[in-house]
Amino acid sequence: MKKNILLIGGEGYIGNVVAQSLLEEGYIVTSYDNLLYNNHHCVTSKINSKNYHFIYGDMMDYKKLKSTIETADAVILLAGLVGDPITKKYPEESNFINDQGVKNVIDLCAESNLEKFIFLSTCSNYGFIENDELADESFELKPLSLYSKSKVSAEEYILSLKGQTKMNPVILRFATAFGLSPRMRFDLTLSEFTRELASGKELLVYDAHTWRPYCHVQDFARLIQIVIEAPKEKVAFEVFNAGGDVNNATKQMIVDAVLEKVPGGKVLYQEHGNDPRNYRVSFDKVKSHLGFEPKYTIQDGVNELSDAIQSHVFDQVDDNLNLFGNYEIKYSIPT
Repeated sequence: MKKNILLIGGEGYIGNVVAQSLLEEGYIVTSYDNLLYNNHHCVTSKINSKNYHFIYGDMMDYKKLKSTIETADAVILLAGLVGDPITKKYPEESNFINDQGVKNVIDLCAESNLEKFIFLSTCSNYGFIENDELADESFELKPLSLYSKSKVSAEEYILSLKGQTKMNPVILRFATAFGLSPRMRFDLTLSEFTRELASGKELLVYDAHTWRPYCHVQDFARLIQIVIEAPKEKVAFEVFNAGGDVNNATKQMIVDAVLEKVPGGKVLYQEHGNDPRNYRVSFDKVKSHLGFEPKYTIQDGVNELSDAIQSHVFDQVDDNLNLFGNYEIKYSIPT
């Protein structure tokens, strides 16, 4: 029997690629999303698949969410206000969605004794690491933003449930995403740098020598499928850094990759930007435990995006900027 995979936040940047990948592998996919960024077109990109179902809903709609979770074999929680800038801009909404909303999902999954619950966290939890040390999953967490503080809080809550539920949760700390998606984002480092330079614009780079890990959305989708199919004894209540050592990079390395594809681009550099994060991450555990290594490099991501830009796929971005990044929301907190 085909497994029914519920993606909460299935129409987002990563969710769309995960959904399509799982559909291609023969899974039944239910996407539960409130289309916060007016990304309604994403639903139509998958609507012709007989194994795809879309449910318009909010994480805090207890009754609708409960009945949806009860029909699922596995739940992947992607939903939330994603990223440091958007959570800083909307702190009250962030608390409601990323703290209360996420806890609501976790509780419902625990009550349902779900076979697999995959929580998408972030390597941003490591915050700032001096001396270029590699952070493995046991490294001290130093969240610097509302976004990462919410992720750390959710991780702690999930792990505290061990022995109290038959649910089998897995925490994946995602590297910074890149790659093409129906819900494209240009507010992420690799996408932003590539678009600016491929479009002939001048790029301003802050703190060029700070480190960050990156990972292609197609590789994330493949890792999620590996976790879904892994024996629960192998992954339950485990934390995995999600990515690969090959894609630990500084901003300067991203710039160099773009300039290799788009020579002659103009880049300005400035120190002391408003994002102090600096972290290199070890991906030994996900490689040794789950046999996962990324197929796509940073250069692959630059090349595919640059080709799409040069082919005029993204000419409309400036006319509808908020559709292509997490910049603004219209969300009313229920009273």
